[in-house]
Amino acid sequence: MPVWLRVRCGMEPKTLVALCLVLLVGLGFAVHHFWTGRPQGVPVPGVSGPSGAPDAATARPGESGGPSTAPVAGGAAPSGGLVVDVSGKVREPGLQRLPGGSRVADALEAAGGLRKGADTEGLNQARLLVDGEQIVVGEPGRSRTAGSAAPGGGAPGPAGAGGPSGAMVSLNSATREQLETLPGVGPVLAQHIVDYRTQHGGFRSVDQLKEVNGIGEKRFADIQPQVTP
Repeated sequence: MPVWLRVRCGMEPKTLVALCLVLLVGLGFAVHHFWTGRPQGVPVPGVSGPSGAPDAATARPGESGGPSTAPVAGGAAPSGGLVVDVSGKVREPGLQRLPGGSRVADALEAAGGLRKGADTEGLNQARLLVDGEQIVVGEPGRSRTAGSAAPGGGAPGPAGAGGPSGAMVSLNSATREQLETLPGVGPVLAQHIVDYRTQHGGFRSVDQLKEVNGIGEKRFADIQPQVTP
């Protein structure tokens, strides 16, 4: 070591070496402390039930023991779906669950199709379905759709068959010509009824007739006893 450096710093060579060793040891301790003190992820143990299987409350959908998302037979339809009752001359009559926007033809297909000899006259298979309605496929002239029983507790009559026999007219399946058989309903008003059911996906109740352009309270009172949804 130069003499001028020893005079200026007042240190012997071995003192300087010892100081360097102390600094190296301190640096090593600092690196070790930093490395061992860094944050580390800790795995969370899974929660097990009494049998060792994943607990139902923590299991993900679709795994064993987890909550199921499949619809339960006999329960309500999935959100956005429809439930309709198909009866009469079909292969598998009963409740049918269909996606929203389905038509009468889709309900007949879900019921296994038509049986031999079934008549679909008066049954509009292109009509959009309404949740909760009933579709009846019967003998010639008896096919119809209905949403509820006729006033007075009697069953609705054949669809679109109006006239002196007292049969009910289905607002959801009757043709324009069949609607014209109702009291006070001409070609223009019959077309308004057809347009309304097309725009709104059918009639859910007879009271919706009041919303059709051209039907006031008096005319509604004349028509109401002769129609079903």
